[in-house]
Amino acid sequence: MNSYMNFWDKIFNFFGGIWDSFYQSVIYDNRYEFIFEGLLNTIIIAIGAAIIGIVIGIVSALIRNNHDMNGKMKIGNKLSKWYVDIIRGTPSILQLMIIYYVIFKSVNINIVIVGILAFGINSGAYVSEIIRAGINSVDKGQFEAGYGLGLSYGKVMRYIILPQAFKNILPAMGNEFITLVKETAVGAYIGIVELTKASDIIASRTYDYFFPLIIIAIIYFAITLSLTKLFSRIERRLNNVRS
Repeated sequence: MNSYMNFWDKIFNFFGGIWDSFYQSVIYDNRYEFIFEGLLNTIIIAIGAAIIGIVIGIVSALIRNNHDMNGKMKIGNKLSKWYVDIIRGTPSILQLMIIYYVIFKSVNINIVIVGILAFGINSGAYVSEIIRAGINSVDKGQFEAGYGLGLSYGKVMRYIILPQAFKNILPAMGNEFITLVKETAVGAYIGIVELTKASDIIASRTYDYFFPLIIIAIIYFAITLSLTKLFSRIERRLNNVRS
């Protein structure tokens, strides 16, 4: 009888300890608010950086493609190549720290905006190469056909090349955005309260890393899985439209 009671005491103590850990990490003192704040900042930074990255990437890719096709914009082409090489050749955390601790050292600016700018500039270099690869995947005869109709380079790109390249660009762009979401964790190094920083704040108060890290891992997994399914669905619809 005693062994039977001891067994159930151990079970209750085990689950009681788990509940106590969860309560202290998430519920007590409204610590779940750190997670919500981290999630919100992660989403804001990822979306803002993606928009900046797409704009920079399109401009950079078109400049380099225009130079390759027509020999124009030599200075812009060199600047674009330097930009891509420098960004791709240095760690994102180093770029983030330079922008925050050097460029904006004496400027009173919201730290989330710094993260958006830093990750946007970083993403732009990769988006540029993705778009260039998509443009290069379109048959060169499409360019010649457009020029033969009297269209300018801009109109050829807008009405002929980019619509065809979009299907080839989408999978890589989806992967880049998913990578960008996960890379926002680097923002913790300059004090941005994103998901990883939120778990660190909670753990520093409870001295228990289990639930903070598990919850953040589940959130990241849910976000990336949802984005993967979303981009896959969009890609299938595009394939159905074109088939």
